[in-house]
Amino acid sequence: MRIGGRITSTLEYPEHMSIVFFAAGCNLLCPYCHNPELIDVDGGENIPLKELCGIIQGSSDFIDAVVITGGEPLLQSSDTKKLLECCHDYDLKTKLDTNGCYPKKLKKIIEAVDYVALDVKAPFDKYKKIIGDDVGDLVKKSMEISFDSDCFLECRTTYVPSLLNSTDIEKIAKKITCDLYTIQQFRNRTVLDEKLQNTPNTTRNELFDIATKIKPFLDRVKIKTGEFGDEIIK
Repeated sequence: MRIGGRITSTLEYPEHMSIVFFAAGCNLLCPYCHNPELIDVDGGENIPLKELCGIIQGSSDFIDAVVITGGEPLLQSSDTKKLLECCHDYDLKTKLDTNGCYPKKLKKIIEAVDYVALDVKAPFDKYKKIIGDDVGDLVKKSMEISFDSDCFLECRTTYVPSLLNSTDIEKIAKKITCDLYTIQQFRNRTVLDEKLQNTPNTTRNELFDIATKIKPFLDRVKIKTGEFGDEIIK
């Protein structure tokens, strides 16, 4: 499996200590991507699954979860599935981060996933305009597959003021079905499109105001900023 890096984190799987594997390769070129080094499908290091499972086994005494993120892990769906199944051999929780472009592949592995974090990058009918790829219907299908399964589903949107507005976030909120909706802070460091480096970082107060407005449409809403971390909107 091609891996672009790994870390140990208490943040990527809430309330769990996890190993996080960054799968190499992504099918999208989101202008605000903060991991552009992971886009190349031939990037990273080709690590045998046996070795990855050995890393998990060797860490199982001090972790209780494994996160597979990217890039887009479902570009390597067969290896991702085997790695997720390996986690359950050691009674570890599993989390998959995905852009939602591969609902058929997601459906084949969803039983091995405890937690899905699905990026909803724009209103479903505005993906082409905002992201450059008309994949909104695929993302919606991935949302439905995840929500209908036994896993926990978090939908999340990075709020980039030059690409989205508060009306877009409200439109998303009215169309999604999930256990938790997170609005993430845009930070203009190391983004794919250099023009966005001149876009100011969104503030905690901006996100809080938007989240408060959409709270009536959703059961649980969270904002996430570098300064204040995760905040559930009451």
